[in-house]
Amino acid sequence: MVVERLIESHVHQPVLPFRAMERFEGDLDTLWRLDFLPTMHRLTWQWWWWLVVLPCKDHPERSRQLMVLWSTKDTASVDVSGIPWAGERFHTDEHGGHVLGGMVCAWWYDGDRMYEPLVVRKCRMAAIDHRHPSWPSDSLGGAVVPLTEDDLSMGLQPDASSFWLKLRSDEGHVAEGAPATFDLEMTPWNPAISGVTRSNNVFTGTMGYDILRIHGTKAKGRIGEEEVEGTAYFQKVIVQAPSVPWFWGFLHFDDGSYFDWFFPHLSLSMTSNDSTAWRRRDRHRVPIRTAGLFHDARRQRTERFERCEVEVLHPGEDGPVDDHGSPLPGFKVRVWNGRTQISTILRASSRAHWTFDQPTRAGLTSHFTYNEYPLVVEEIAICDEVEVRTAETYEWIRGNAEHSWGLLH
Repeated sequence: MVVERLIESHVHQPVLPFRAMERFEGDLDTLWRLDFLPTMHRLTWQWWWWLVVLPCKDHPERSRQLMVLWSTKDTASVDVSGIPWAGERFHTDEHGGHVLGGMVCAWWYDGDRMYEPLVVRKCRMAAIDHRHPSWPSDSLGGAVVPLTEDDLSMGLQPDASSFWLKLRSDEGHVAEGAPATFDLEMTPWNPAISGVTRSNNVFTGTMGYDILRIHGTKAKGRIGEEEVEGTAYFQKVIVQAPSVPWFWGFLHFDDGSYFDWFFPHLSLSMTSNDSTAWRRRDRHRVPIRTAGLFHDARRQRTERFERCEVEVLHPGEDGPVDDHGSPLPGFKVRVWNGRTQISTILRASSRAHWTFDQPTRAGLTSHFTYNEYPLVVEEIAICDEVEVRTAETYEWIRGNAEHSWGLLH
């Protein structure tokens, strides 16, 4: 039996074909609505977020990545990476459309250099769905449209066949070599990861969260003058609670599989008041909850995990550093249930980070640092009742990890 298992682990197992998807499915109606919970001053935070992952020809083990965020926060003021922004509540018209003040932010990693922030625009935005008279169809779709001279919009086509994403880089980074424009289209990949799924939880009468996700899509389009193809991840988030530290990340696999992990926690890193990494206080962590998810294309099934471990690996004195000279971390992640275990060692190839400083009371300021790391998969083992899969099982595995510290309240 042991010999048979060892042989099976090295024999290619066929991947069953997915049902073809011509349009996005799931909870499409609430993609553009923000009014699920009464807003809470200083706590309500709302955003739409795309992360596009593309192959890197010069460094095949890495990936090029684009992150774009359309965000607003109900607060008197907040400093975003050194840029002050006076927050405000969104307004809803008689047709359910929202007008909100906020920011469009983005970064671009070309496989060698991180351009951050690629875009930081304070602006007003409109968010409308297919029921609004300004929308050209009453079938499906919707959009977030910043009211700017440049097209920085994102939306879903009326037939739900694709999302679009438009972006124009800030001039300073274009002069330094960043692409000037991004014109991308996201289409369904497979039913397991391209459906719009919703998770929400209300802790008290008004505190809680509401999250919509699309775990994976195909992506194609033009970046500057280059035609590109890759994958993408989407989420729309409403949070009404203090922001605590977390680990989170995801991996896309060439066969259409998807893996993610989540590890929010309490630690002394909550007392950090700047973006300096590798503090001694960030060593002991008490998990609030742990979770993982694996949409397994080979087995045509979804595995959910309630047990998750995340360890941060220091690169050492001679290890890789980011564009600011800070050491880049590694992550050792393990999830398991009664049938499947996934263990992986990941290395950050770059770092993008955002800092948030929000006045509280008595002249005090709360701080939060949010880091995003394009990943290189150094090792992975997926063990189930049939076989053991490794990185060699797949043509490519690409993804991103997050690590945050501080406490925004």
